[in-house]
Amino acid sequence: MEVSLVPKEYVEGCWNQIEGYLEGAAKYTYGRYTVQDIKDCVTDYDHQLWIAFEGDKIYGAVVTEIVNYPRCRLLAMQFTGGVELKKWKKPMLELLQRWARDNGCEKIESPGRPGWARVFRDDGYEAKFITYELPVG
Repeated sequence: MEVSLVPKEYVEGCWNQIEGYLEGAAKYTYGRYTVQDIKDCVTDYDHQLWIAFEGDKIYGAVVTEIVNYPRCRLLAMQFTGGVELKKWKKPMLELLQRWARDNGCEKIESPGRPGWARVFRDDGYEAKFITYELPVG
């Protein structure tokens, strides 16, 4: 399994293979993002697209963003989707950790559904926040 950063100019070439994966991620933003918004984040803004692949088959995609908080710099894994996660999780996480360190990030953060706690249980995961969504009227 190989993992790689996709330069912005090559996003269009792989988008058809990963769009469905990221549609699933968009669904769980509950109206905050569409899959087109995610693509725009990668092509028009400062987000990064990473893919896991073997040969011509892409198994997974992760969209990250470096976030500069007033007191720290973190790599945020904003969107993740794919198939056969067990095949590509470890090499993807190792690459993202290296890239985060090389870019001065102290940690990696990731918003997500509660099920991700099981996925990252053995990787030093700590739950730090729960987001509550309240109606305005």
